Amino acid sequence: MRKVKLKKEQYLRRRKRSKKPFPVKGEYRLCIYKSAKHIEAQIIDDFNQTTLVAASSKEKAFSKEKVNKSELASLVGKSLSERAKAKKVKKVYFDRNGFRYHGRVKSFAEASRKGGLKF
Repeated sequence: MRKVKLKKEQYLRRRKRSKKPFPVKGEYRLCIYKSAKHIEAQIIDDFNQTTLVAASSKEKAFSKEKVNKSELASLVGKSLSERAKAKKVKKVYFDRNGFRYHGRVKSFAEASRKGGLKF
């Protein structure tokens, strides 16, 4: 029981560290969430409390793809960066949401950087 509680505490500590304290006008946050099967990402304007762009592996375009989860995360990252270009969003800060920077999170981040986002 202690291990479960310890893991939860570590996750919450990482999550708190990866968030910025105060939003600034003109700065956008790239927030990701991953479950066992899917990965979702949003670019959020915290100052106005709106979502500018979103992409998810649950979309129909990605359901036809027969790739592993890391490759699927990179496809979602590429799609998100293309949508952000259309909205003229170039610079964001990366909110890992408490997830470690490896595996699917890393492949998502690298694909979105290659797509043109800077963070």
